[in-house]
Amino acid sequence: QVQLVESGGGLVQPGGSLRLSCAASGIIFRIYNMRWHRQAPGEQRELVASVTSAGTTNYADSVKGRFTISRDNAKNTVYLQMNTLKPEDTAVYYCSAFRVDLYWGQGTQVTVSS
Repeated sequence: QVQLVESGGGLVQPGGSLRLSCAASGIIFRIYNMRWHRQAPGEQRELVASVTSAGTTNYADSVKGRFTISRDNAKNTVYLQMNTLKPEDTAVYYCSAFRVDLYWGQGTQVTVSS
């Protein structure tokens, strides 16, 4: 059974930082492309950052220079380091694992507010 479990969300003030984690099980993690997405209330889910199985990263323009995606294949975990957070970063953050098939985590809430 495939499971993706996100953690690390919470409430943070503008300008603060959070580190999200997504622990995977039930897949050969190292061969999967991993992605972070987010969905704000009333908005469509959007792709935030991705890292391929080879380690190539890509970011949405809205988070470039502030967010960093990384993966640890030994721990079957993908991370999203989020710095200089803004209120508009408030959303539920989801990780996904994609190769031929696609798997989703359950999401973790990030709220940026003073």
